[in-house]
Amino acid sequence: MADLQRTVDELAARLGRPLLLEDRVQRVVAYSEQNGAMDDIRRDSILRRSTTPEVRQWFRAAGVHEATGPVRTPGAPHFGLLPRVCVPVRHADALLGFLWFVDAEPAMSDAEIAEALAAAPALALALFHESLASGLASHRELEAVTGLLAGERDAARQLIEAGAFPQAQPVTVLVAKPRGAEPDEALRLGLEQGLLALRRRLSGHHPLHLVRYDHAVLLTAGPPASPDELHAALPVPVVVGVGRTRPALAEAAESYREARHAAEVTSRVPGLGRTAEWARLGVYRMLTQLPGQELHPGLEGLLADAQYLPLLETLETYLDLAGSAVATSRALRLHRTSLYYRLQRVEELARTDLKDGGERLALHLSLKLARLSGRYLPRESQNLSSLRT
Repeated sequence: MADLQRTVDELAARLGRPLLLEDRVQRVVAYSEQNGAMDDIRRDSILRRSTTPEVRQWFRAAGVHEATGPVRTPGAPHFGLLPRVCVPVRHADALLGFLWFVDAEPAMSDAEIAEALAAAPALALALFHESLASGLASHRELEAVTGLLAGERDAARQLIEAGAFPQAQPVTVLVAKPRGAEPDEALRLGLEQGLLALRRRLSGHHPLHLVRYDHAVLLTAGPPASPDELHAALPVPVVVGVGRTRPALAEAAESYREARHAAEVTSRVPGLGRTAEWARLGVYRMLTQLPGQELHPGLEGLLADAQYLPLLETLETYLDLAGSAVATSRALRLHRTSLYYRLQRVEELARTDLKDGGERLALHLSLKLARLSGRYLPRESQNLSSLRT
């Protein structure tokens, strides 16, 4: 509630006029200092925390429930009601509440209404937090889950004692990282909405969640939730990382670290697909831990010039297939003679010898590191990127 009240107070201060926020059934959720025009309806709403059925019907008839943008409602002297501006608080098609301003002494300008409309996504996010269905108040759950993922052991105890998670159950963490989307309040709101809906469907797993700046976190008890359900629940394309299951909630931070790492690797290496389990990342588990991450010196020039991309793709496929010319020719649909020519060019340009096992290992690891750093983006990855934009 503190975040919601702070947002309301800050908006009222910027606009220089009082406001009141209701939920979607017109119960008063928060209001600023009432230092402007006041009518009987505003006064009664604050005292009773809701409006009368007659007034709610009046506003419904004015179209506020169907509105997708700001609505000016007329005054109603028989109710003691001054004109108002109503800004529906929505995300996509979901109505979450109403932001109300008395439209008198003086009337709101278009610029003021636009600023109020711009604040609606932040208010919607705060309303979602307030509506979390759990044994803890939303802000306490948020604090406890945040502490849990930071490795605070006492946070696990708080969640278990509040009935939010069973004591004797293992925990698995999944991390969803949006693809090709800049983090903003609208994105966070969409992730919150999707995770809340998923939590209701996964109630038997005792799910918990957290939305951070650039990723979303889902914790489940017992067998891990299906990553496909997480993909389906979220409003934007994501990559999902899955951490290893831990025997107790207090160890969730380790599963979270792995899940976040797996999601990050998957976002950089499209060939891994849209979901990656930490336990199945193979060499990528180690590569991101290497200090400095220096590449084979012979690859620097090839990576710097786009004309050499086909040679790098051929080399990587050849090394992925354990140096099998037959398998590489088949995978690339390339004549054997053309394959040998490309590999010979790689040896010349990179000043290397592909018959040397140490050189092959250094080249192979360097290509994977270059993928992780974004310096090497094969055309298959570029095609996937273009489909996402």
